[in-house]
Amino acid sequence: MFYWVMKRIFLGPLVKLFFRPWVKGLDNVPENGAAILASNHLSFSDSIFLPLMLPRKVVFLAKAEYFTGTGLKGRLTALFFRLSNQLPMDRSGGAASEMSLRAGKDILAAGGLLGIYPEGTRSPDARLYRGKVGVARIALQARVPVIPVAMIGTEKVQPIGKRLPSIRRIGIIFGQPLDFSEYYAQEDDRDVQRQVTDRIMYELMRLSGQEYVDEYAAVVKARLAAKGTIPIAGPIPKAAGPDAGPAEFGNGAADDGQDPAATL
Repeated sequence: MFYWVMKRIFLGPLVKLFFRPWVKGLDNVPENGAAILASNHLSFSDSIFLPLMLPRKVVFLAKAEYFTGTGLKGRLTALFFRLSNQLPMDRSGGAASEMSLRAGKDILAAGGLLGIYPEGTRSPDARLYRGKVGVARIALQARVPVIPVAMIGTEKVQPIGKRLPSIRRIGIIFGQPLDFSEYYAQEDDRDVQRQVTDRIMYELMRLSGQEYVDEYAAVVKARLAAKGTIPIAGPIPKAAGPDAGPAEFGNGAADDGQDPAATL
């Protein structure tokens, strides 16, 4: 109920009034049935703009820290994420991470839309970075199409480190659904996962017009943070080992580090 009230009565009308979003390819999103929305990630506001422009509900995988904050701000943030039906993504590894991912697959099994950011974190400079193979893994396991989504101009609305958004027009482009059914019997093949992920990232690059960087955004952000040239809201990410489960998955505003070898 909260989700639809916020979308249709409060946030939705305000976003349309002030940000005047333009949308292309909305008919590429099915009216019913399961699908993954794989989006580039330029701003914290992406998780607000994208769902508001769709008639269907979208559930995002959000980092678990959003649900465990302390103080008034932390409690309000946790309440908002719970009431808006976002799923906590536990990135500590092992059984906890698998349970988080299973929750995402349950959304798809029920015929819902699951939002994922394949880059795993917001871009530090508006370029498109290498995708993590988790989006391919969950798409192949759930046997659902992937719809590439290009967010346009949202990095100017709310850059990293800026709390309040600027009033600017933004755009959203929904690409044609990508069918990976030819790989459904190979969902555990790492080469196949990389091939599928790269195809998704190519479509995002084509739709968004972003420059592509064949490096993980979290690694770049950690390097820039160490030099003091980029604001980081939280601890500097650490590189994960080659068996790290959650680091393979892009998720809502996740700032998890990743050793490049971990997703090859």
